[in-house]
Amino acid sequence: MRRMIPMIVLFPLAFSLHAHAQECAPSDETQMCLNVRAEEAHKAEDAKLNKAYHEIMGRLADSHEDKALLQAAQRAWIAFRDAECAFATNHSQDGSIYPLLLSECKAELTKARVAQLGAYLNCEEGDMSCPVPPAQ
Repeated sequence: MRRMIPMIVLFPLAFSLHAHAQECAPSDETQMCLNVRAEEAHKAEDAKLNKAYHEIMGRLADSHEDKALLQAAQRAWIAFRDAECAFATNHSQDGSIYPLLLSECKAELTKARVAQLGAYLNCEEGDMSCPVPPAQ
């Protein structure tokens, strides 16, 4: 029964955030709208990350070992991102700005990871230090 209580409490909050997101004008500087826009920015970077990750996995289709290594690296990176952002935003955990700071932290680190994976996708042919083969 304890597991039901958080869901019952969180569902109205999530619904409220979604409903409010539709009300946010670009010039709206309320904390709620700033939080919503920061979360949207994080989701956009996360979509780019997933696209790059899946493209690399596709290029590594012939190497189960390389795929397993990338998967392990990505899982470790996610753990690092979450731990780093928990540390960086801990001081604001009880404040209304916390969702904004957490989303901004995750978006910034995700953007850096997208650049890192993007570099693997754009290696020059013959670059032996590149772990990802060129596109076919």
